[in-house]
Amino acid sequence: MADIILKKGEGRTVKAGGLWIYDNEIDKTEGAYENGDIVNVLDFDGYFMGKGFINDNSKIRVRLLTRKKDDVIDRAFLRKVLTNCWEYRKKVVDISSCRLVFGEADFLPGIVIDKFEDVLVVQSLALGIDKLKPVIIEELMDILKEDNILIRGVYERSDAKVRLNEGMKKYKGFIGNEFDTKVIITENGVKYYVDIADGQKTGFFLDQKYNREAIKKICKDARVLDCFTHTGSFALNAGLAGAREVTGVDASELAVNQATENAKLNNLDDRVKFICEDVFDLLPRLEKENEKYDVVILDPPAFTKSRNSVKNATKGYREINIRGMKLVKNGGYLATCSCSHFMTPELFSKAIAQAAKSAGKRLRQVEFKTQAPDHPILWMADESYYLKFYIFQVIDER
Repeated sequence: MADIILKKGEGRTVKAGGLWIYDNEIDKTEGAYENGDIVNVLDFDGYFMGKGFINDNSKIRVRLLTRKKDDVIDRAFLRKVLTNCWEYRKKVVDISSCRLVFGEADFLPGIVIDKFEDVLVVQSLALGIDKLKPVIIEELMDILKEDNILIRGVYERSDAKVRLNEGMKKYKGFIGNEFDTKVIITENGVKYYVDIADGQKTGFFLDQKYNREAIKKICKDARVLDCFTHTGSFALNAGLAGAREVTGVDASELAVNQATENAKLNNLDDRVKFICEDVFDLLPRLEKENEKYDVVILDPPAFTKSRNSVKNATKGYREINIRGMKLVKNGGYLATCSCSHFMTPELFSKAIAQAAKSAGKRLRQVEFKTQAPDHPILWMADESYYLKFYIFQVIDER
């Protein structure tokens, strides 16, 4: 096993609890390795810092799997980590459909595994974990089987651009036997068709599970506008909570068609409707038409995926929240969120405050939440904290 030796003064992130070693932190290597192999990481003075897999194609040169010198990265090690993942989920989340493995936050960097009822969807984003993927899937299925959960199929959604940074090709397809990739799940009492082959990411955004549940208390008898509805999840929760009228908006015709199917699946198609429009064009028009809603929900895609574009993203969040607040009737409610890791809680809250001032509104915070606990936030691994979700009461200032 090769040794990767850091420069003096480097490795600060790892020393603080992170899992990544960057290419510019490395002084030298001792011993031979191939990309994807397990290596030792040593500080400049020989102090052992951990073991992980290496890839010369990536700026994140090493991703740590353990900090314990005696650990052997084998099947038994992976089973232990996966067992911990599963036992954690059983305690903190509804396991009918949930994220079973969340990369670095579960100490398995570069891999995500979602469970949709009796189907698994795998996303592998790093070369080293890709080599371990067959064993990970086998062991995870065996662990679930011990709890009488039989998985009928596994599908891979490793079609993210980030794989190119690892020198890997994008890929999606079946792992093992083929099966129907349209799966019905139930979350918060709402049923959904999940398209695991062609839906976004792994097919459905499980991270908003309890945030969707949180809006129910403000939606009874309400007129609701759900912006960036995707497949209708917030809109359907509002409908199930007793909203008298719900309009969901998305620019994707495919998403709107799926959302409409989901409304029919829940017998909500009489009160929950979906339209295909660009939200940024629609909201100013609704404002001109003096439309008002009891509840406005803003769940946009990430406006930034890098530090370089944070400034423009902040403008985007500010603009969309100004528009949303202006459509909320006095005393109504705004639910707003950001799913960008680079839009920090401080930046996001500042953008909302600026939006409120520009819109002439006062905000009373009802709730602040993050991602569901099956997407755990690992402190000092900042990339694991990305979702910010607020509910506010909106009050006219003048």
